[in-house]
Amino acid sequence: MDTDTKIKQLVTVLDQLAEDTSVPRNIRRGAKESKEKLLNKDEALDVRTASALTILDELANDPNIPLHGRTLIWNIISQLETLK
Repeated sequence: MDTDTKIKQLVTVLDQLAEDTSVPRNIRRGAKESKEKLLNKDEALDVRTASALTILDELANDPNIPLHGRTLIWNIISQLETLK
């Protein structure tokens, strides 16, 4: 699977997380920020993934995130780490 396809899939999952009303607002906002970082074609792929990983790592450690949201973020992080 090529990188662009993988990024599109990750963006779709980030959109689902950003629209999930059972997740706190700051988590939804972070998902949107991560998506914007990944889609920013002005930066190199490794910079985009590192930026998104930093945001998602902070979100995963948030004590207010529900378990299903944390699991989703961990899955996204795993996929992002394969892009490097």
